[in-house]
Amino acid sequence: MSTASEKAISGGEEKAWRMKSETQGESNHMGELKRGQIILVTYLIATIELTFVFMQLGVMPYLAKSLGLDSVGFGYLQTTFGVLQLVGGPIFGRFADQFGTRAALILSCASGSVFFLLLSISTSIPILFLSRLPAVFMHGLPGAQKVITDLTAPSQRADALGKLGLCFGIGIIIGSALGGILSTKFGIFAPIYVGLVGSLINTMIAMVWIPSPAKSKSEHGETEHSNVFSIREILRLMKFPGVMEIFLVKVFSGFPIGLFLIMFSIISMDFFGLEAVESGYLMSYFGVLQMVVQGLVVGKLSKHCTERTLLRLSVLVFAGVGLGMALMRTVWHYCIIALPLVFAFSMLGTITDSILTKAVPSSDTGTMLGICASVQPLTRTVGPTIGGVLYKQFGVHSFGYLQLIVNIGLFVYLLKSKIPLREQKAH
Repeated sequence: MSTASEKAISGGEEKAWRMKSETQGESNHMGELKRGQIILVTYLIATIELTFVFMQLGVMPYLAKSLGLDSVGFGYLQTTFGVLQLVGGPIFGRFADQFGTRAALILSCASGSVFFLLLSISTSIPILFLSRLPAVFMHGLPGAQKVITDLTAPSQRADALGKLGLCFGIGIIIGSALGGILSTKFGIFAPIYVGLVGSLINTMIAMVWIPSPAKSKSEHGETEHSNVFSIREILRLMKFPGVMEIFLVKVFSGFPIGLFLIMFSIISMDFFGLEAVESGYLMSYFGVLQMVVQGLVVGKLSKHCTERTLLRLSVLVFAGVGLGMALMRTVWHYCIIALPLVFAFSMLGTITDSILTKAVPSSDTGTMLGICASVQPLTRTVGPTIGGVLYKQFGVHSFGYLQLIVNIGLFVYLLKSKIPLREQKAH
């Protein structure tokens, strides 16, 4: 599809979205100012939830160790969390489509409250594993993406979704630092108590500030009588033009790097020779890069380039990152590679989410976002095993070579294929 054709479609979809908004009464009852306020509150909810998630991630190894859980048992604990998130993502998305984004965000925040409540009374290993169960519905980021998808015009979607990465960066920096400070000064359960109180406050914010969606009957009619847990309904979305192709690009392009990041705690000690404090500084550095790239760069580029171009660019940059990782020798090399790495991760995630939500009916965007959200839990589930074998048998540079080969193949595929990228949602 030519650039001129894509621009023509973009203009048509913008007009269609605005006509739809007026038909549903959004112009009268939820003007631009009102929509902007709701989006800002959504960013706040996502930031708070992500902050508490990263806060507990920092203290979880110490809590598990204090209860007598060894490294193998801790691996099982992390795998359990990943599997629950993997299974829960599409189900949460279906729930959002059928009951609305307000109900979905409340469910996510309330699940976070139950999660921290169980964690606060974890005095034995079985209760610690039990505390993982609410993770099935802890999907604040897809919930926030669903709100933004519903409230933004298609031409503004990539920019608005990209700014959620700013929330992610803030969550990494504040959550990691706050968890360390609270656990050091007040004990290992202090961050958990703070997370419990904060999650309850977040639930109240969602209940008060996020309104019920103004969807037409025709949109609800497609899903209101179907089962939230229907696998057939979830897989149905993969049959829409271009969805399966873009989703596979999303999965495979960042998979080798995902394996590297899962093994990073070991790599930072063995290969880079970093202490725990230095690893914390490196994590903060990543958080700052994430904020800058997602908050400033992604939005700017999405306004000036087509999504097809940005998709190809992110895959090409990912290939370059693979080459850099294959050649890196020191932590300083990795710090340099981190900039294009964060850019490619952020751009690919934002652009593929934007493309996929436009490729399915508006009544199914929540399910589609839930499916997208299952990519990282999938990597976390299978990653420790595959990453461990790669690192042990072939060394740290094997991740770079695999990243390079996979993304060169994907880049050639994207250049030659004619994947339909639909700017306008199907109805």
